[in-house]
Amino acid sequence: MKYSKATNYALHTMVFLALTPSGKTIGVRPLAEIQKVSPTYLSKVLTKLVKAGFVESAPGVNGGYKIVKNIRDITFLEIIHAIEGSASLFNCSLENDLHNNHKCLIQEVMEKAERKMEEHLKEQTLLEIIKNVDDKIISHIRSESR
Repeated sequence: MKYSKATNYALHTMVFLALTPSGKTIGVRPLAEIQKVSPTYLSKVLTKLVKAGFVESAPGVNGGYKIVKNIRDITFLEIIHAIEGSASLFNCSLENDLHNNHKCLIQEVMEKAERKMEEHLKEQTLLEIIKNVDDKIISHIRSESR
């Protein structure tokens, strides 16, 4: 299994935004620099996070992004779905008539594994992750906030 780079950046961005002091914003450029990605690409990821209702953008010179939902309530699964969608990771490639109109047995195994993974990701909140973030990262994020 492999998630896209956009999901990687979205998860990290959400952690960084969760570390931003309440009421403050952080611009796309510092968020992109931390992750060594272009601001243009990260802006596209942030647009999806805004559309999902996790993040709000403030325009202008002192603008930037901030989390608008409680970090206790934002799960990794929700962030992943905002970027990747919620379609199954596996789809049986054999025609139904080969399975006598029964469900593909491989599909059943894969769906069960996917459900277990989703349950785990549903339990992982931003709050749980930021408890373990290195102080150096916290200081850097706070110094970049406006």
